[in-house]
Amino acid sequence: MSTIEGYILCTAPRSGSTMLCRLLTATGVAGKPESLFHRPSLSDWCAGLNLVPDTPLAQIIAAARQTGRAGTGMFGLRLQPHSAPFFFDLLATLYPDHDSDYARLTAAFGNLRFLHLTRADKVAQAVSLLRAEQSGLWQKAPDGSEIERTAPPQEPHYDAPAIAEHVASFKAYDDDWRNWFKSQNITPHRITYDALSDDPLRALTGILNHLDLDPKQAENITPRTAKLADATSAAWIRQFKADQANP
Repeated sequence: MSTIEGYILCTAPRSGSTMLCRLLTATGVAGKPESLFHRPSLSDWCAGLNLVPDTPLAQIIAAARQTGRAGTGMFGLRLQPHSAPFFFDLLATLYPDHDSDYARLTAAFGNLRFLHLTRADKVAQAVSLLRAEQSGLWQKAPDGSEIERTAPPQEPHYDAPAIAEHVASFKAYDDDWRNWFKSQNITPHRITYDALSDDPLRALTGILNHLDLDPKQAENITPRTAKLADATSAAWIRQFKADQANP
């Protein structure tokens, strides 16, 4: 059996992926999964990898391999469906002799396994995204300090059409990943937001086992992000579901 050299976390926004990526990094054996190809833009890829503009694609991929390994023997990458097609198309130009996305990914990053992280409650996921967009706060630490903010603090407001639009997008994202896995003959290791949230270390242990890594590396690791959901989030979720049930 070939040695596993890396993994790709296939997910969507507000699925718990930041917490999971931080847990995987904290093991010290699972690389450092990040969204290195988050935007469909070569210039953004170069900036994120501290490369000069117009760096050749082969060198971008080499830098991504190094960054995703973070000094370990395992490459990690987080990939979201809005940017995946652009990423796959560019890999096709770099590896024209390979006939599938899977073959090109393994040519670029070695023998890979795939993780699929999803969130069953799409309304809760949509509310989480809307509140992050409106408030500018995307992640906070367990002590309440801010980890990621993209805009000055603003008071969020309930917006049913925006929530509905996000719900539709998240359903489509799940379909996109399922269809892609089927087309590439990939059976991913599946993780749900609820399972990850309820017992992060159990979810992490399962992933390490899937990657043939020592599950003991999950011991004594503390999640480094906290839930942003609060009473306002719960109220918006109830209101939206009630509105949908009684249009």
